Amino acid sequence: MNIHVLALLLVTLVWGATFPVLKIATAQLSGVEVSALRFMLAAVCMAPFALRLPRHTWRDGGLLGALVLVSYVAQAFGLEYISSNRSAFLTSLNVLMVPLLGMAFGARPTLVMLLAAALACAGIGLMSWDGGANLLADAATVFGALAYALYVIVLSQRAARHQPRQLAAAQIVWMAGLACVWMLLDAWGTDKLQTLPSRLNAEILWGLAYLGVVATAGMLFLQAWAQRAVAADKAALIYAMEPVFAALFAWMWLAEALTLRAALGGAMVVCAVVLSEWRPAPAEVAVQS
Repeated sequence: MNIHVLALLLVTLVWGATFPVLKIATAQLSGVEVSALRFMLAAVCMAPFALRLPRHTWRDGGLLGALVLVSYVAQAFGLEYISSNRSAFLTSLNVLMVPLLGMAFGARPTLVMLLAAALACAGIGLMSWDGGANLLADAATVFGALAYALYVIVLSQRAARHQPRQLAAAQIVWMAGLACVWMLLDAWGTDKLQTLPSRLNAEILWGLAYLGVVATAGMLFLQAWAQRAVAADKAALIYAMEPVFAALFAWMWLAEALTLRAALGGAMVVCAVVLSEWRPAPAEVAVQS
């Protein structure tokens, strides 16, 4: 595996830990509030890189930031009503959405990549599907997966046009601004803003720091750098490792079940990622005597 693939695997490891953190945070905060606060923290971290950005970086960063914001808010909303394992499974459907949507943009995924994507989704389903359906929360989470699939495609198309830190900074500033507006509109006519400080405790504040500084600012930079050299369908497949790590962290932190079935599903996802790295050996040319 090359360094770009390893960087994306690190991204999935960090993101896997966000599921239990989000589960804890959404016990007191809404999905919009969690997203706005994490993005504001991330924007503070990336502010030095947001100075004097080219216009095209602001434009592409705005599109990418809006897609990520919708994905994150939808995921955080869903976690208010469903388990982190179920959320991880539904979110992982973007693994199949990316190559299918990519066809509409002119991409031609290989048969190996499609098989690997299907194997990954099957493994995640085996690992994470636990019942506990909630129609609205499930629909929001799937919609978030669709938004993220579009994000992965657009990022792979446009990342090479920008310096990674500048593109990450532009995304995060847009995300912070849009999320703050969303939070204000959501709180209109209620006492949500007045009660916000009282709903924050040390555990939630540490969680928000992790979400904003590490999982958002740090990982969006790594994505912008790594996806310059990784195709969208392959990147989406690597991101399928996220629910594997999420299930592990949920078992460690939230005491959610990690059964033999879950372990088998996780092994299928790992096999799918390995399969995506497989390249058939070039056929030998026969030499006539």
